Amino acid sequence: MDLKGYYRKLREKAAELPEGDQVVVSEATADGGVAGVVSVVPKEVACRLLVEGRARLASAEEAEVYRAEQAEARAEWLRARAAERIHVQLMNGLEQEAQAKKPRKS
Repeated sequence: MDLKGYYRKLREKAAELPEGDQVVVSEATADGGVAGVVSVVPKEVACRLLVEGRARLASAEEAEVYRAEQAEARAEWLRARAAERIHVQLMNGLEQEAQAKKPRKS
């Protein structure tokens, strides 16, 4: 393996990419990598995946769809968490009458 060439490609790819996290789409690989999995990774990891041919940069549309799906999943999770905190107690009419007739301690 040509290490000098590998690290030169990494530096070139790092210079091409903007700062911040990158949205990448995985490619099928011989060692069992599954194609089409969208992920957000740090710039350094994205460079390595791109140079090794394990992923490609997501298009603007793919990135937008991914972010929208993540936002919806987070909103659903927040709704589920809020629903867990709500406690409701139902009483039928007989229970209400029994509580009303109980003598209250003063």
